[in-house]
Amino acid sequence: MKNILNKLFEQQQLSKNEAKEVLIRMANEEYNTSQMASFLTVYLMRPISVKELAGFREALLELAIKIDLSEFNTIDLCGTGGDGKNTFNISTLTSFIVAGTGNKVAKHGNYGVSSISGSSNMLEYLGYQFTNNESELKHQIDKANICFLHAPLFHPAMKAVGPIRRELGVKTFFNMLGPLVNPSNPQNQLVGVFNLEVARIYNYLLQETSKNYGIVFSLDGYDEISLTGGFKLLTKNNEQLTTPENLGLRRLEQTEIFGGATVKEAAKIFISILNGKGTEAQNNVVLTNTAYALKTFDPSKSFDAAFEEAKESLKSLKAKQCLEKLISN
Repeated sequence: MKNILNKLFEQQQLSKNEAKEVLIRMANEEYNTSQMASFLTVYLMRPISVKELAGFREALLELAIKIDLSEFNTIDLCGTGGDGKNTFNISTLTSFIVAGTGNKVAKHGNYGVSSISGSSNMLEYLGYQFTNNESELKHQIDKANICFLHAPLFHPAMKAVGPIRRELGVKTFFNMLGPLVNPSNPQNQLVGVFNLEVARIYNYLLQETSKNYGIVFSLDGYDEISLTGGFKLLTKNNEQLTTPENLGLRRLEQTEIFGGATVKEAAKIFISILNGKGTEAQNNVVLTNTAYALKTFDPSKSFDAAFEEAKESLKSLKAKQCLEKLISN
């Protein structure tokens, strides 16, 4: 590790193979915590390269517990986190609204590191039992149109760095890796990232896959479509800038999508929205993200048609029923 750290401190980049090897050795706990903390913080001070992220991704996927959900046409809806905005659980709510439309969701998630409530915090609080049992997860998708893949159960490699990430309490390159290492390898993905540079790296990596994907980045730094300003959408063949006004929606204030100060407060907001009692601002944010998820499945679908489909799932309480079926499984 000493040689690797010296190389990084001299502003040199790692090759894909070097990056992969370091992460595998971290997973095997071959380094001490000080060395690993130093390694993680380097990437807070300089951008990560495509080769480095590709190497880290390859290592995590190689070490992951694999799961085969290929009989379903699934989507993962996941942000990188690390935007420091502490919104309510937009991508998790979006996942249930997508499931309520009849589409299949294999959501990959984890506990929050830089926000109060990550998707795992929320689902655990609501009574969901994490599992990496393939037949159970298939049963959940069959019954509820959604299953949840709690990252630590599938990525033993994360165990070694988990305590260090929590102690640091800031975003690291693991935030960037999360959405790239769903162990079920879903055929569709809508991912939010916290800056344009990461969006472009993601675009480069995802273009090498067969996935249908969309990458969103709000220009004011949210890792999802926040409706607080314009956002970029990158797909395999296109890059476009859209504003709330372009979609016929009101531009929101940051306070309107705040996620609460505790997991309990976040859960109250979450359940209120699923019960059809969210504010107009909260509803429009999750419905807009859902509409773009539905357009990921079918790019020919208009935004307005996808938004109405999302609204029907939420207002008819089909999304809420998906949550109830998932938890009662």
